[in-house]
Amino acid sequence: MNQTTTKKGFTIIEVVLVLAIAGLIFLMVFLALPALQRSQRDTQRKNDISRLQAAINDYKSANRGKLPANNADLQTVITNYVKQGNSTFLDPSTNEQYTVQLSTNNEQVVKAGTILYYQHANCGDNGVAQAGNGPVLRAGLEGQNIAYCLQA
Repeated sequence: MNQTTTKKGFTIIEVVLVLAIAGLIFLMVFLALPALQRSQRDTQRKNDISRLQAAINDYKSANRGKLPANNADLQTVITNYVKQGNSTFLDPSTNEQYTVQLSTNNEQVVKAGTILYYQHANCGDNGVAQAGNGPVLRAGLEGQNIAYCLQA
């Protein structure tokens, strides 16, 4: 009598196939992760600029409609209005304090960790501040080659 026994288990082809599928899934996750992190940091920058915009409006209300006129006034805005209590005002890439400075020219590139403040400007194409009548805040974003521009 010939008895054939069947062994239970996986073939080598099945194991390789499962490993290949798992490898593809991990590859897709690792390729998407840096883009998600960049997007999250850019969102944080936009939120920080909105906080600064609200602080400038508070400063304006407290000073009879007068906008910050120099870098010292901007530091007062950050100290007294943005960083109230335990609040921080840090660039998400470096975890260092933002550099907020008054700008008078239309820089195409905004350095990382820097927020430019224009007293008399408007937001133009690609986030470039152009001559205008209102205050503008600009910061560079990682995920794009343009600066984020917000009319204050």
